[in-house]
Amino acid sequence: MTIEASKSGARKRIRLGMVGGGQGAFIGAVHRIAARLDNEYELVAGALSADPARAKASAAEIGLQEERAYGSFAELFEREARRPDRMEVVAIVTPNHMHFPVAEMALRQGFHVICDKPLTTTSAEASALARLAKETGLVFAVTYNYAGYPMVRQARAMVARGEIGDVRVVQVEYPQAWLTDRVEATGQKQAAWRTDPARSGAGGCVGDIGTHAFNLTCFVTGLKPAAVLADLSTFVAGRRLDDNVHMLLSFHGGARGMLWASQVAPGNENALRLRVYGARGGLEWAQEQPNHLWFTSQGKPKQLITRGGDGASPEAARVTRTPSGHPEGYLEGFANIYAEVARAIRAHREERPVEGDVLYPTIEDGVIGVRFIEAAVDSSKQGNLWVAL
Repeated sequence: MTIEASKSGARKRIRLGMVGGGQGAFIGAVHRIAARLDNEYELVAGALSADPARAKASAAEIGLQEERAYGSFAELFEREARRPDRMEVVAIVTPNHMHFPVAEMALRQGFHVICDKPLTTTSAEASALARLAKETGLVFAVTYNYAGYPMVRQARAMVARGEIGDVRVVQVEYPQAWLTDRVEATGQKQAAWRTDPARSGAGGCVGDIGTHAFNLTCFVTGLKPAAVLADLSTFVAGRRLDDNVHMLLSFHGGARGMLWASQVAPGNENALRLRVYGARGGLEWAQEQPNHLWFTSQGKPKQLITRGGDGASPEAARVTRTPSGHPEGYLEGFANIYAEVARAIRAHREERPVEGDVLYPTIEDGVIGVRFIEAAVDSSKQGNLWVAL
């Protein structure tokens, strides 16, 4: 059953607030589109910039009521907490260094949280948030959005059912080209904060896209990471954080992996690719052709499984919107995360258990993502030594 087919009757939309995502931002608009795609949310409030004037102007551009366009995240939480029609969940789409203070205040004021990755800039902050989320019992999701793609769900289900046997080898890569030149020096907003240790954290490329590759690996395979050995490089003169990473991965149970992430690879846009090999077969998936999953059973010809086509599993069908042959991709994958979180929030609202399968990256996934970044940076600084997670 598709997401759209599962909906019945009119339901009260979940009231969504947003911190960050104003003028000049990229990911805020993606979150807003994803939140509305299944008609589950209504954006009712926001503090869309650290600059109060820009926050107000940004809110006006997207049609927020003036009285609920706030100049700071503290004002957002304090005033929304007093409203009878208060927002229920906040999307945090700020630079990384602001994730912790915003998420902490949101939880303390009783709001559910949907936070962009990485969860925080330090594992100490990540663990503190995890404890607070557990204490409050509130829903907390981290938008590792590639976990929402139907064929990623298909691959995960096939691995879990043992269709490729015990996983032995994982290869994952995520090359981009957009930081091949020192564009941060030109004032490009997205490059400026991502290459600034004060706002991005200790990891550059490894924290921005390496963490996506790592999360995808763990999500599909179900493997628990044990240690990493990393070589982080900064090829562009004057850049303060890494722009390329090569890494070996060790998993509990004996599986091994390799991860390459780069933002200085000309000819690549968002070429995330995962290959998983087990004792009885293998799987291959590429983000730029997201509706295709290649499956090879040992000794048999390679088989193409398509989203919505023959051989697609119930796990993939549940997050499929359009008929096979009509491409789905980035926005729909993002929206699948929002739709799954909506089911958890509705259950919390109605004080009942979640019905059926609900699968989204949780705060625990966010914590291990931050530990992964720290371990990679530590390994590289030590001269490429194994560092336990």
